[in-house]
Amino acid sequence: MSFSDTAEAASSLMHVYDCIGIGFGPSNIALAIALEEIGALDNCLFLEARDCIAWQPGMLLEGSDIQHNPLRDFVTPRNPRSAYGFLSYLAAKDRLFEFLNLDAPFPPRIEYAGYVAWVAEQFAHAVRLNARVDGIDVVEDPQRGRLLMVSTRSGSYLARTVSFGPGRSAHIPEVFAPHLGPRVVHLTDYLWSIERWKDEGLKRFVVIGGSQSAAEIVLDLAGRAPDYEITSISRNFGFKLKDVSPFTERIYMPEFVDYFFEAPEDIQHAMTQELWRSNYGAADHDVIVALQMHLYEQKVSGHERIKILSNQTTNSVSSLPFGDLFLRLTDRCDRSTCDIYADAVILATGFQNFGSGEKREAYHPLLKALVPVMRFRADGGVVVKRDFSLGYASDAGPMPQIFLNGVCEATHGFGDAGSFSLLSTRSAHIAEAIQRACRETALPETCHGASPD
Repeated sequence: MSFSDTAEAASSLMHVYDCIGIGFGPSNIALAIALEEIGALDNCLFLEARDCIAWQPGMLLEGSDIQHNPLRDFVTPRNPRSAYGFLSYLAAKDRLFEFLNLDAPFPPRIEYAGYVAWVAEQFAHAVRLNARVDGIDVVEDPQRGRLLMVSTRSGSYLARTVSFGPGRSAHIPEVFAPHLGPRVVHLTDYLWSIERWKDEGLKRFVVIGGSQSAAEIVLDLAGRAPDYEITSISRNFGFKLKDVSPFTERIYMPEFVDYFFEAPEDIQHAMTQELWRSNYGAADHDVIVALQMHLYEQKVSGHERIKILSNQTTNSVSSLPFGDLFLRLTDRCDRSTCDIYADAVILATGFQNFGSGEKREAYHPLLKALVPVMRFRADGGVVVKRDFSLGYASDAGPMPQIFLNGVCEATHGFGDAGSFSLLSTRSAHIAEAIQRACRETALPETCHGASPD
């Protein structure tokens, strides 16, 4: 593959960053802390597509809580004395004693969103908002060798490494993909969509999926208006209880990453299947109990607002003249069919991992330009090294490193999903790898170019 040598890339006036972070969600926030700790943050820049830093803004449902120990935060397991830990946040907000007085195992989700925003604000100097990344490419510079060019709508940036942390791609079932838009949304767009639908007078809602998020959305809809009609559709036989056994929870220990990473691909797939309910396709006990209570109250009152349709496959979806939707379902057991009319559909269908098959993609779409030099696994997913760097083909030659930050569940195990559980240790690994890479490819001081304002 020949790389571009555009005038822009070759310009000695264009600044070269040690690292550009794509996205400034939890993964790259944790990395910013780790880089600061080792004195390697000064020449780094993070690009965030949104106009503010917000954690799960579309799912900050009233009454919802987080699903991990709050001390598994950005930094505490690695550095309990850090000023960026959750307890430091509570102390700064004068809520530590109030938090300790909570009769609940986990804090509200809105509290943790506040923690994320509080830490992010302290790194505002290293972040550019409204900087949606359109692509990443390798450029050949006569003086500085191969560099990574990160392109946004407002301009391009050069870096010796990239921390790729935009989050995993949303999984949109194929049957719903043509209808994605104002009336069919992924769960990440739920909160602002429901406000718009309320203004439009919509009342019939379908929630697709059997996950924690699906159950939470059903409960949230039920509490918003007494005349909402809610249909929950899942391929599973009802909502399953999440596996939170302390033995299963060992998959969120740092040592499990090595164990999982070193396993052959077929064993990785088998472990993922066996441990699936630790994080997916299942819900917490309190959420299941609350939903069951709603269903029981319906029987007592005789007013059915929530329908649970389990073991169903959505065969087809049609948009009707006035914007509502028609869904045709098939029971996976007796093959009977069922028709559903809805004003709007929420897809609580999760996210994609690397690989081939359902709920998988070979690579994140933003990495498309690098496909010719990528190395792929037998299962179709991109190769990721133990230090979370992208694997290149053997004939690619020396390449600048891209660290896949928070999207490597297929290769590094469940702790590398959207969970906070191993953020602190992963960020340290990546920060040290970035520092090593920059030392190995150190540029003359005059080649860094002028730093942008």
